[in-house]
Amino acid sequence: MANKQTEISKDLPNKKLNVVREFEAPVADVWEAWTDADTLDQWWAPRPWKAQTKSMDFRDGGRWIYSMNGPQGERSWCRVDFNNIIAGNSFGAAVSFCDEDGNKDASFPEMNWVATFNAIGDDTKVEVAITFPTTADMEKIVGMGFSEGFTMAHGNLDELLAK
Repeated sequence: MANKQTEISKDLPNKKLNVVREFEAPVADVWEAWTDADTLDQWWAPRPWKAQTKSMDFRDGGRWIYSMNGPQGERSWCRVDFNNIIAGNSFGAAVSFCDEDGNKDASFPEMNWVATFNAIGDDTKVEVAITFPTTADMEKIVGMGFSEGFTMAHGNLDELLAK
């Protein structure tokens, strides 16, 4: 049985958040859930918010532009620039807040993500290392509810994978 707790720890000296989560599904299914726009839209946002992809090109040098849409009509745009993709195993990404055209919002820090996917028996362990320019930048994102939101989204993914 997978550890259904999302573990998020701070590595202050390295300005990094480490996220670890196991899912009760094979790597291929979890990889698809993290790399396919239609599937991401079904779980990525914490309820009652919804993710909506504007465009996605999952390849080295490709980009995902999506919005997080709130229940009162709020909309927040994000841009993910993919790099170092090893199919079925890992990918890197530079993640930024942006406008709907993908122009970066300089008032928020860019985050560098490295996500790895490993089989643990029939389950999948996902580890995400998120590095920030400064500790203050990391604290800004944490203060916006990152930990709670990402944990809730992982619960959405559990439900989706169980179908």
